[in-house]
Amino acid sequence: MSVVAVVGAQWGDEGKGRIIDLLAAKARLVVRYQGGSNAGHTVINPFGTFRLHLVPAGIFNPDVVCIVGNGVVVDPTVLLAEIDELAAHGVGVANLFLSDRAHVVMPYHAILDRLEEEARGDQRIGTTGRGIGPAYVDKVLRVGIRMVDLLDPATLRAKLKTVVALKNQLLTRIYGAPPVDGDAIFEEYRAYGARLARHVADTGAMLQRGVARGENVILEGGQGTLLDLDHGTYPYVTASSPTAGGSCAGAGIGPTRLDRALGVFKAYVTRVGAGPFPTELTGTAGEALRERGSEYGATTGRPRRCGWFDAVLARYSAQLNGFDAVAITKLDVLDEEPAIRICTGYRLDGRVVDTVPASLAEFSRCEPIYEEMPGWRRPTGHVRAIADLPVEAQRYVARLGELIGCPVELVSVGCSREQIIVLGEVFG
Repeated sequence: MSVVAVVGAQWGDEGKGRIIDLLAAKARLVVRYQGGSNAGHTVINPFGTFRLHLVPAGIFNPDVVCIVGNGVVVDPTVLLAEIDELAAHGVGVANLFLSDRAHVVMPYHAILDRLEEEARGDQRIGTTGRGIGPAYVDKVLRVGIRMVDLLDPATLRAKLKTVVALKNQLLTRIYGAPPVDGDAIFEEYRAYGARLARHVADTGAMLQRGVARGENVILEGGQGTLLDLDHGTYPYVTASSPTAGGSCAGAGIGPTRLDRALGVFKAYVTRVGAGPFPTELTGTAGEALRERGSEYGATTGRPRRCGWFDAVLARYSAQLNGFDAVAITKLDVLDEEPAIRICTGYRLDGRVVDTVPASLAEFSRCEPIYEEMPGWRRPTGHVRAIADLPVEAQRYVARLGELIGCPVELVSVGCSREQIIVLGEVFG
């Protein structure tokens, strides 16, 4: 038995979905532990191509219990649309459960998200505008609506009466925006509760029973470590903790039950939205990498910024999460590069540093120090064993593992399940 946290190790979009889809064949439970519909996992398998925002990527295995944990903020409109899409492709959702303690993204959250982002002007964070941050704010303010509240109309109406009055003061007096209709919201969300009722459960107890039975568990993170609210490139971060440390609280499991942490790294680096990016490639080089990698956000469709692998950030992520092993994804995207660079350190104000500055101003001034390796200039999508990769590709993978400080156990050379090269047993 192993409880394994699968964690994004960069700024998100590392290809966690395809890794979890593969690993779910050996798991009994898959638990999404944080974030909301601002995260997107693209999964390609025999059922088709899916962009999942809330449903765990283990849903395609009917023997896996899929849980949306208490640390997630749930937008019922997005969740129900995903359920409908899965059903249309013949994927059952009887094995999908939502934590009764998970908070709900309400209509006023998305409105406030957009208004707050506009008010920042040049200091925009680059949020998805889906209300995730404001939903977490209400959770902390203790005025949030939870999934369990949607099942009890009397409780839902009473809570909405209080919170809608507060939100309408904010909307009208601060932003000059129209108020929201509390009665309409009540009717809409009561209906969502009725439809989702069969999926709502005490998922913490379900998970704890599974662990006690010795079942394999995957804790699935959204976004990535560098977007962590505490440890990411603040303020250009998300509103939750995508790290291995956040997995236990967000799933409802004790930290001593976590056996392993698997970090997922892209063979290069991307990020969406604003914020410093030392190894960013601009111009035609960045555009070519973006097109080869289809680097457009699964949630918003926004083009991702692309750059060379940053080993300084990678080591920081590995140490913060305590990774036991790593997966390297999208190696095939580098197939056409004649030479490949790896950032091994920064030059900051005339001195060399190998750590990530907390100061945004300092991090913005960091200049990458590069190590260059030869490319392989051959396709790799057909390769199924590490020894069959071009020798230059093998050396590149080995070098990344060395710089990260963890063994590489999985390498993907394409989008489908069969294009993942397995080097080690993740569940031990």
